[in-house]
Amino acid sequence: MAGFFRYAFLIVDAEAKSILIIEDEPDMAMGLKDALQFEGYRVVTESQGEDGIIASRRHRPHCIILDLMLPDLNGYKVCEEIRAFNPTVPIIMLTARSQEADKLRGFDSGADDYVTKPFSVAELLARISAVFRRVDAAASASDAQVLTLGDVKVDLRSQTATDGGRVQQLGFYEVEILRYLAEREGSPVSRDDILDRVWGIEASPTNRTVDNFIVKLRRKLEKNPNDPRHILTVYGQGYKLVT
Repeated sequence: MAGFFRYAFLIVDAEAKSILIIEDEPDMAMGLKDALQFEGYRVVTESQGEDGIIASRRHRPHCIILDLMLPDLNGYKVCEEIRAFNPTVPIIMLTARSQEADKLRGFDSGADDYVTKPFSVAELLARISAVFRRVDAAASASDAQVLTLGDVKVDLRSQTATDGGRVQQLGFYEVEILRYLAEREGSPVSRDDILDRVWGIEASPTNRTVDNFIVKLRRKLEKNPNDPRHILTVYGQGYKLVT
């Protein structure tokens, strides 16, 4: 009962960051909502994938917590649908699946982080805080904001890549990998360095995650992704950027 009153009289700041929870287990959804509201976040919950997609359009949350197993659509599909119109919102995927292949599929569908059930609320809060720190740091970055890669102009601030009249949106982690490679232009950067700089120690991606994002970047920025001229593999060391 004490816990109920702890949350029942909570007043959430209207300027607080908002979080959308897409989770079909009522107890899990309510527990997460209570914990996040107690931390000062504004929270919206949905139990269906389609409803979650609609809510993400309507509310434009600062972060989305997305369960993988939903009654109507799986989380991969929901993530892809959201990414089609909002490529930058951080998405943290929740799942009971712990296999690396499942995690890689989650990252490939557009997830920013991946939390395996069971997990502690403290762990999830730490991951949310880490995501927001990286987003805030990227927003206030003072380094060069435009990269020229052949015919492609990449605006790091707007997260867009323009080739002639064609404009493509880049995701947050794609931009941060490019930003880091640009800082070390011409020098090899290891996968571990990219993981540490871009994801941070609180996250749990793998070296394969970096490789997947590099593949996605090449598809968007290279004329021939199979024979890249700008995002190069340095075998045995990592990747380097050549402008």
